[in-house]
Amino acid sequence: KIIKMKSANPTQANTKKGGAPVGGFRKESNLELAKLVDSKVRVKCLGGRELVGTLRGYDDLVNLVVDDCDEFLRDENDLTRITNQKRNLGLVVIRGTQVSLVSPNDGTEEISNPFVAEGDD
Repeated sequence: KIIKMKSANPTQANTKKGGAPVGGFRKESNLELAKLVDSKVRVKCLGGRELVGTLRGYDDLVNLVVDDCDEFLRDENDLTRITNQKRNLGLVVIRGTQVSLVSPNDGTEEISNPFVAEGDD
């Protein structure tokens, strides 16, 4: 006699090839972007772009809709450094695959890198 037991975690037990859930089970998101809607956010993207604007919406794939968006321009001599110069982009959609960080703009400040030796700056 074979007895089939239910798994304690239904998202692991009922998955298709590739890990997609079967039967409507969804993993809950750890993101709390809802509390940032209609507030100023800073978005850092893969490739080094940094954007600031008002978060208007998002989806499960972290595609973001940002209004009054400004992009911080890079230093012409050192493309790894971001300057304080901005370029106004207006209303933008940022693909979730490019987003590496979303944070509130208020209450954040840049600090020096503690892992870089004094002469390496």
